[in-house]
Amino acid sequence: MRISDEIHARLSGAFAPTELTVVDESDQHRWHGGWRKEGESHFRVTITSPAFAAMNRIERHRAVHTALGPDLIGRIHALALEISVPGLG
Repeated sequence: MRISDEIHARLSGAFAPTELTVVDESDQHRWHGGWRKEGESHFRVTITSPAFAAMNRIERHRAVHTALGPDLIGRIHALALEISVPGLG
């Protein structure tokens, strides 16, 4: 399974998002630190879920990292997160 698919599956299961996109941006980081020829090193995730409503920004980021787990986080170099609550942005 591709890393992007694993990210999508884990976040879907943990947060039941109303919006979730996972974009592999590895080609935009060609020759930068952590870049791999086969890709799947740099990701941008946009996620919207009511589950984040009671959390502040740091708590949301921690929750996403926890949902992904150290095994998956350890296989990627960079993860950009855009996290929001429906209706609140």
